[in-house]
Amino acid sequence: MQALTKGICLGAAVLLTACEEEPETLLISGETMGTTYNITVIDKTNALDLTDVQIAVEATLATVNSQMSNWDPNSEISQFNTAQTTDPVEISPELSKVMNVANDVHTQSDGQFDVTLGPLIELWGFGARNSESPVPPDAAISAALDIVGQSKVLSLAANPDTMSKARPDTSVYLAAIAKGYGVDEVGATLGEMGITDYMVEIGGDLFAAGENASGFPWRIGIERPEGGGRTLEQTVRISGLGMATSGDYRNYFEENGVRYSHIIDANTGRPITHMTASVTVLAEDAMLADAWATALLALGQDRGMEIAKNLDLAALFIVRDARSDETQFTTTASPRFVEISEQAQETE
Repeated sequence: MQALTKGICLGAAVLLTACEEEPETLLISGETMGTTYNITVIDKTNALDLTDVQIAVEATLATVNSQMSNWDPNSEISQFNTAQTTDPVEISPELSKVMNVANDVHTQSDGQFDVTLGPLIELWGFGARNSESPVPPDAAISAALDIVGQSKVLSLAANPDTMSKARPDTSVYLAAIAKGYGVDEVGATLGEMGITDYMVEIGGDLFAAGENASGFPWRIGIERPEGGGRTLEQTVRISGLGMATSGDYRNYFEENGVRYSHIIDANTGRPITHMTASVTVLAEDAMLADAWATALLALGQDRGMEIAKNLDLAALFIVRDARSDETQFTTTASPRFVEISEQAQETE
């Protein structure tokens, strides 16, 4: 759970000189929200207690889980989902914040980011898929489309914060935004403890602040979207930014020679069919990076890049080359992604 490195101070016998200890690196890891988390803290003061940091982190994650986790049947969002009512339900300010961001991204992404797609995700078997499950019939897809659509089936209100469903059987699935929110909440907790240099990662979504142990912005790898390996496509240096990657190469199934991704097109109710394999987004916080990575992957590079340019989003698209006999990829970055990458290189 902890890795410590200490500098060694050497001084002449006659002349005593002051020497700063090298910072300690504290490592914390565990499980949360149906996935894993990893936290690296650079303790430049050498005054932090690992146990104190770990207790604070776990308390923060427990709070986030109690509000946002679809894995916890007793969480706030799970109770909202099971409530068979269309009356407004009072929600916490934290859940209201996440849902308002979700609504913003939903609107800006042509409706492709949609937290109500759970019935379609389950229908296609990506909740608890049986490998022998067939592709669902058209009638079942049409029926599921009737109870999804974030802008038509959910309503938010303020003072007090409430959320209501247009249909009692509508549900909210926060997997594409809650992990990023959890990252940000852990980062805020570390900041309240006076920690300025850290990297928090939950299920691949992360936020990096300050500098790493070498005194540089954090170096993060972006995977090539190949199902079998862990090859790096490229690396980026980030500090003070959230980062998330959404890809179609880990969670999919094939039937009758057709590949079905877990990323669902909100308009058709079917898995995406374009050739964009992954999208990495850098944003001011991990919650936005998390949501936009999912949204831009659902949109695909063509429309996704248009939106990224219009909104000044930092996005990297990796697209399969369908003309090649072997799996090959092309990589395209938005202007903002290029700008951030170039600025980071200047610090090295």
